[in-house]
Amino acid sequence: MRQASRMLVSDQHLERRLAVLVFLDVAGYSMLMGLDEESTIRRWAAMRRETIEPRLRRWHGRVVDHAGDALFIEFRGVPGALHWAAEVQATLARQPAADPPMQVRIAIHLDNIVDGARGALYGDGVNIAARLQSYAEPGGIIVSKAVVDAAAGKATGDFLDLGELHLRNILRPVHAFGLRIAGVPATQRSALPLLGAAPKAEPRPSVAVLPFRKGSADPEEAFAADGIMEGIVHTLAGLDGLFVISRSSTMGYAGLAVDVRAVGQELGVRYVLQGSLRRAGGRLRIATELSEAETGAVVRADLHEGAMAELFDLQDRISAQVVTALAPSIRERELRRVMRKHPESLTAYDLVLQGLNELRQMDRASFARAHGLLLQAVAADPGYAPAYSNIAWWHVFRIAQGWSTDTDADRAEATRAAAAAIARDRADALALALQGLAAAYAERDFGSAMLILDRALAAGPNCALAWACAGALSCWTGDGPNAVARAERGLRLSPLDPFVFYYEHILSQAHHTNGTFEEAAAWGRRSAAHNPWHVPTFRTLAASLVACGRREEAFDFAQRVLELEPGFRLSALAARTPLREPGCTTFIRRLREAGLPD
Repeated sequence: MRQASRMLVSDQHLERRLAVLVFLDVAGYSMLMGLDEESTIRRWAAMRRETIEPRLRRWHGRVVDHAGDALFIEFRGVPGALHWAAEVQATLARQPAADPPMQVRIAIHLDNIVDGARGALYGDGVNIAARLQSYAEPGGIIVSKAVVDAAAGKATGDFLDLGELHLRNILRPVHAFGLRIAGVPATQRSALPLLGAAPKAEPRPSVAVLPFRKGSADPEEAFAADGIMEGIVHTLAGLDGLFVISRSSTMGYAGLAVDVRAVGQELGVRYVLQGSLRRAGGRLRIATELSEAETGAVVRADLHEGAMAELFDLQDRISAQVVTALAPSIRERELRRVMRKHPESLTAYDLVLQGLNELRQMDRASFARAHGLLLQAVAADPGYAPAYSNIAWWHVFRIAQGWSTDTDADRAEATRAAAAAIARDRADALALALQGLAAAYAERDFGSAMLILDRALAAGPNCALAWACAGALSCWTGDGPNAVARAERGLRLSPLDPFVFYYEHILSQAHHTNGTFEEAAAWGRRSAAHNPWHVPTFRTLAASLVACGRREEAFDFAQRVLELEPGFRLSALAARTPLREPGCTTFIRRLREAGLPD
């Protein structure tokens, strides 16, 4: 689009006026052009001619500027812009499905502008509207709070509060909302943007596990080494966000002295795991070394020991130890790599990684930035399932923190985003887990929720969050023993995870449900030490301390709840919590005894 700096503005005093600014573009346009340039150009021209521009005349809009797949439009009033945007998206949604689909993203902002020569518009508001568009989902509409305030009930759908978004090169965050279009069901919208079918480079960190070196030709030693390697490959492959080369692809490196940089190039991986096994008497010693393939630098080295007589248990234990040590190292290494990239080159994977880094901080500003990054990930690659599943997690956290301005809307968005992730990857254990959690939280359908969580655990038996969600569900249904067992399994899979505070909180909640209150308090303190911003941690901790008879300590943690959530009321918590009776009444009573207001 033409730059404002190329337009001429009078040197006289600049007159400002209020304007409704709209930016529209085609989601995934570059990819569509790469697939079929001629067809894409024809389809976009037809979309403008038949759907977009005829409605501009009806709702009093004019095209200010255009370039390629992008349109900059001004409207006379907010209602006209909202009706136009809703009609365009609803009309496009009703059209016969095409392969690949072509969808547009629309952003609407209300701000002061300056008129330039030949109808051009200037001002910071123009930049805000343009940047806001990058956060819109394909097939969706995003608007600023100024638009919502001006709409005053004249919208053709409901607004979903997205919180404050930190727009690139804009100093102040912008409070944004999504417009849920009347007549276009959320499930239909979520199923539309499937542009991820085109072949592209694997975005996840990739790992090759090489055959372990053995200290002798002893066949028993070789059997043990192969078993441990197989266990590590199997366990790594069950982790979300990690691409693992098959064991058959690496067996050719057995017995060879290798250069990890050459292995990385040959197998197309970013990380290489090597290991060695030695036996001394009745004991085994296994050394592992994780290297970055591009540079050959060692990322992590560990040593593990165990008794040969317990070979199978040893294989399982060492596999788990290796994976729980490696996964956080890879994640942190990946985050550092992503942070060095130029913003214009960030992929959906990079944006999700940055979003999760912000999400784990759990303060309001970081939380808002996390949502913005995840929305950008969806816009960057509408077919990337983890972007949607983590948006679902964001909405679940928002409710739990007490930050939701509309819990019903956040529950619906969590369900929609999880369904969108599963539509893109039916084996996404994280999305399945969150879909199950949403079914229990939003609809109180605990039977269906458990069936979905069973699918999540089958798809990702090493997905820590799936186990944690299963533990949370057991808490809500009052099944203390199962709650503890599942929460412990989740924590064992993620002892060094950046979100360890969440797994410790679920275990604290599980012990509270189980009636083991001292353990609940102990795990609650650990969770609070790892993250002092997670409100549910302090609620469970206060209730557990009341159950232990330590009300003065409970009062201190109840005050922390009020510091983090000043408007907290027990009545609001009772209305939104999925805790079944009698657990809900008991939990609320203990929080009241800790000093929290009704």
